[in-house]
Amino acid sequence: MPGTIQSIERAAAVLHLLGAVPDPVPLGELARMLDLPKTTAHGIVRTLCDVGFVDQDPDTGRYSLGSGLATLGQHVDPHLIRSRATNWADGLAARTGLEVQLAVLRGPSVELIAHVFRPDGSPQRLRVGELQPAHATALGHVLLAWSPVATRLHDLVLTSYAPGTPTTATTLARALQRARRQGWASLDAGVLPGTAALAAPICHRVGVGVGAMAVVGPRDQVLQASGEPHEGLAEQVVAAAQATASTLQDRL
Repeated sequence: MPGTIQSIERAAAVLHLLGAVPDPVPLGELARMLDLPKTTAHGIVRTLCDVGFVDQDPDTGRYSLGSGLATLGQHVDPHLIRSRATNWADGLAARTGLEVQLAVLRGPSVELIAHVFRPDGSPQRLRVGELQPAHATALGHVLLAWSPVATRLHDLVLTSYAPGTPTTATTLARALQRARRQGWASLDAGVLPGTAALAAPICHRVGVGVGAMAVVGPRDQVLQASGEPHEGLAEQVVAAAQATASTLQDRL
């Protein structure tokens, strides 16, 4: 059996120590109490500060437990994602002329938590709260590709809805690998013939997708005849999703 990892043990010891005392602790005292060289203790606490598990008082230089520990185990509220995404989703719809959808993963489905209409004034139906099959949507491909539950792909029922629906585990796995490689997913006629979508992940700081943003519309407005997205479209969707993620970082 492999042994324990010393650096992790030391980091845990720092956290335990800081959690056991009521006041912030200076670096020298940390090093003394843990019997570590001061340079080693400094490297550990700086790393813990960078990930939000330890805070340093800017005036005294002393260390205490950080707010990042309090959020461990907490799921990101979809309402928070929606509120932080509003400006970016509205802007994306205005620039592309396409509808914008925001979703989170719900088991084998994606749940739409926000929906920005196309700005052309055409008749449209609000889809907030709608569940869509994850395997048959660009939103679902992104959420599966950036989620640990992707290991459950073989449990999905790959029902065919349209010509572009992946109907085998191999086809779906390849689509998810391609999405991870390029940073976004597109799907041509996944649910409805004649429509296409392009989605990008809204990621937690460790790379887990807590949500996804997509543009959806007639195929010729999303994809070229070759099946590739129109020039600049993927970059716009990725930028809007990343901007949303950056506004969430203080809560993730």
